[in-house]
Amino acid sequence: MMRALADDFEIVYRSERPQDVYCYTPGIVVTVSRRVIATFDLGGDGVRDLLGPKGSRAGGTRFGMGKVYVSGDGGRSWTERCTFPFWHARPFIAGGRLYILGHAGDLMIIASDDEGETWSAPVALTSNMKWHGSSCNVHYADRYVYLALDERRDHAIEGWNTAGLAPRVLRARIDHNLLDPKSWTISESLAFNEIVSSSDFDFFGVPFYSTPVRAPAELASGRLCAPMGWLEPNIVRFHDPAHLWHDFAGRTLHLFLRTNTGGTGYAALVKVIEQDDGRLTTALETMPSGKRAFFIPFPGGHLKFFMLYDDKTQLYWLLSSQATDSMVRLTHMSQVRYNLPNNERHRLQLHFSRNCIDWCFAGLVAAGQTERHARNYASMAVDGDDLLVLCRSGDDEGRDPQYSNLITFHHVKDFRNLVY
Repeated sequence: MMRALADDFEIVYRSERPQDVYCYTPGIVVTVSRRVIATFDLGGDGVRDLLGPKGSRAGGTRFGMGKVYVSGDGGRSWTERCTFPFWHARPFIAGGRLYILGHAGDLMIIASDDEGETWSAPVALTSNMKWHGSSCNVHYADRYVYLALDERRDHAIEGWNTAGLAPRVLRARIDHNLLDPKSWTISESLAFNEIVSSSDFDFFGVPFYSTPVRAPAELASGRLCAPMGWLEPNIVRFHDPAHLWHDFAGRTLHLFLRTNTGGTGYAALVKVIEQDDGRLTTALETMPSGKRAFFIPFPGGHLKFFMLYDDKTQLYWLLSSQATDSMVRLTHMSQVRYNLPNNERHRLQLHFSRNCIDWCFAGLVAAGQTERHARNYASMAVDGDDLLVLCRSGDDEGRDPQYSNLITFHHVKDFRNLVY
């Protein structure tokens, strides 16, 4: 039997109200002094009762609260250092300064000059916009830092709205003050439903289920399939000159996005090009045949994933959810599973690739004992020879695999030895 790479874990945070306060959006970064910074947010109806700053949305009916925890001993113990009033955040370092960027409708950011001990007041980077995102990767090139989030573009879609999201890249000089909105450039982009519709595809089973264009379909009691869409982009730059999509001018980024198709096995792909005038424009990628490469085969592309480029191995590493049972009939699926058959959230897998198309299985990072024991939505960071993983997890106290009650820390030792 295969052993998981990092089934053992430390609990960073446990919800004291697991039925109405849920743990979301784990993010992780390692400082120069090897301090480990963990971020996550709390959601659910119970957040309104929690003490501390919080953000609200949906007309003040839904609340979110972000948290910062710090470890000085490699993740064995954790101390809370900050509560912030936004969510879907990620930590990153630029110009020797530690930042956390997320949103509460508009984009929000805070900064620390002492490796996470104290934090600035939150600053809004946009005005009267609506955003979505997760703790996906952060890309650095030359003097710049790049992040990608989703703008909520089309608001008229009922239910879970991924069709109306537009992935946008944020770029800033690392030596500038990133608390200043003027430091940032935001890419131009289109929403999913401005590019494609379900009628555009055939012969490879996407979308998996049929839905109305602007509303979900109830496939069984309490089992809803939202209109097809995308979300939660990761940024990749192809360094290998032999890669078909390598840009010799160094001006092209590729975004890999989670897809909401009702099935598994595909991510979405677009490219963002830096123009001479500084603008960032979005376009579709193509194959040598001229066919557009919008959906690409991708292990775990149906749920949130995290991509990381490792300079030492010159490989891309992928942390994602493993599906094993997406073809089960709705009448026969596990009652514990959240929503649809493709929504297994208890198996966290690791892959590596030289080109982001051909992925090699490196191992199962962690697996819950049951489907209720979620291990998903994870982020990772390199620390020397090891991978540090922060995970949205659950145990028997959790409401279900989606609305989970734990943030857990996992340690994959000597991860480069997994290459074959």
